[in-house]
Amino acid sequence: MGLHDLKIDRVETFAVALPTRRSFGVAGGAVAVAGRPSLRILVRVSADGVSGWGEATPIPAWTYETAESIVTTIDRYLSPAIIGRHAWDVDGATAVFERAINRGFSIGAPLAKSAVDMALHDLLGRAAGVPVGILWGARRTERIELAWVVSGQSPAEVGDSVAEGRGLGYGAYKVKIGLHDEDADAAVVEAVREHAGTEAPLWVDANQGYTVHGALHMARRLEGLGITAFEQPLPANDVIGLRRLRDDCPIPVALDESLRHPSDLATFIRLEAIDIAIAKVQRSGGLTLSRRLCALAEDSGVQLMGSGLTDSDVGLAASLHLFAAYGIDTPVDLNGRQFVESPYAISTVRVEGGTAYVPESPGLGVEVDEAVVRSLAVDVVSNGVP
Repeated sequence: MGLHDLKIDRVETFAVALPTRRSFGVAGGAVAVAGRPSLRILVRVSADGVSGWGEATPIPAWTYETAESIVTTIDRYLSPAIIGRHAWDVDGATAVFERAINRGFSIGAPLAKSAVDMALHDLLGRAAGVPVGILWGARRTERIELAWVVSGQSPAEVGDSVAEGRGLGYGAYKVKIGLHDEDADAAVVEAVREHAGTEAPLWVDANQGYTVHGALHMARRLEGLGITAFEQPLPANDVIGLRRLRDDCPIPVALDESLRHPSDLATFIRLEAIDIAIAKVQRSGGLTLSRRLCALAEDSGVQLMGSGLTDSDVGLAASLHLFAAYGIDTPVDLNGRQFVESPYAISTVRVEGGTAYVPESPGLGVEVDEAVVRSLAVDVVSNGVP
């Protein structure tokens, strides 16, 4: 049976409770809490005996989708919309998803859509016997440099975190700000620079935590520290504020949450309101729309950076294929391995000394143990989140 004959016959969702390695927070609240399981939604799409896996990362502190909403959106809306469709038609699936769950200001339910789109890519790569990047005909690099996300609420804790990252071979660092007042945030960033050294790439991420005035004030305080990017300083929909900020900010502004859909990037490009675009698979509804966003950025002369959503290994692999396809050569924030474990993965992404190697196996390149997935599964819809 050829690729053109494969028709989708089943979509399954599994909410899995993964072990958490470290605590992690953003301006909106907690992302991971040590000692508590981290929920991820794994999705398996099957077509005539071939299966592929995708992942969604519910982080209500970052965006509106919850574990419950992702599961019910896939089970009750996205799955019925694609059963019986050709598995190769990922572009058509994207259009069908838009009709099943329509867009708001930008895109509707991107995390849920991403998980299914990711699984379709994995399925097609497995059916063809090639990695996803080879399926696309696009792989410009074999390895991606990772950044260490600095955790800690004080200069002393930050020093320990930087030392841990350096000990594991990481040479680039990302710092979350907007968690405290300006003085405390500035002290944390200054401590990172002191411990990381003057040559280490370092950028800050506010996760929408500032006003225009506050962001400019903070940027001017950090100007002498060699910060490579100020990521998402303002609320995602503050288009006018971000345009003003780009004119006056002494640090290049990178947009993440503002770029849900490729059309969002088109708006910021037209307004000359963006320096750097963050590529993030789940935020943009999957690999299909992420490729469109990356191509638009590249063709428009906008710098690309890469990021993830504290993904476990399935999501990590998907991001690596995307970033390799566009040759992203700056360190990326794919921090899942830092904060969560992926016991369901039999063979998976190789990470050594702060470098991730793009998988060579068919599909996404992660072999999933279904028995382990089922043993980790929890019923979030009936019983609530553990």
